Amino acid sequence: MFPITAHTGTAMPLRRSDVDTDQISPARFVPYYARGGYTNILFADWRDDPGFVLNKPEHQGATVLVAGADFGTGSSRESAVWALQSSGFRAVLAPRFGDIFCGNALTRGLLAVALPDDEIRALWDLVEADPWLEITVDLVAREVRHSDRVLPFDIDPAARARLLHGVDLITETLRREADIAGFERSRPSGPSLTTEPVETPA
Repeated sequence: MFPITAHTGTAMPLRRSDVDTDQISPARFVPYYARGGYTNILFADWRDDPGFVLNKPEHQGATVLVAGADFGTGSSRESAVWALQSSGFRAVLAPRFGDIFCGNALTRGLLAVALPDDEIRALWDLVEADPWLEITVDLVAREVRHSDRVLPFDIDPAARARLLHGVDLITETLRREADIAGFERSRPSGPSLTTEPVETPA
């Protein structure tokens, strides 16, 4: 994973709330434990509608998804994050996220940023009026910037540090390999397990 300090791009307004992970990445399309091939399944059940925002030519190439409240609720499937990333999205802005989705997103390098509901609604209007409006998600300053607006946001400090340094949880753990080995050597060993058969009453 590469370090992420900020991302600037155009946005796609998804005027829907309570979008769960099965709507983001329908289960029937998801092969087990495979990361590739997700571009065409993002919001697959809505893609037949020509008016669906993902089909609109003016929003092609958008890298910031602006969604409604409770985005990514439902199951813990990681493919919801992969489908968004495979389709070019680098950040999702919403008033609230499903906890597991948010954790998966930040672990995989997709910026999931919560903003107040009124700011999301204002962004929908702005982006629909001007599809070329650029939005910056600044992880260093913890700000979302667009037009003349500067919107601070909160993010888990540990997740932010990993994103800024381009490391994942495994890399972070391996950096402490010597400490872990020292702890394992120093901790008292537990009682040994018997291998003797246990007699049961007749």
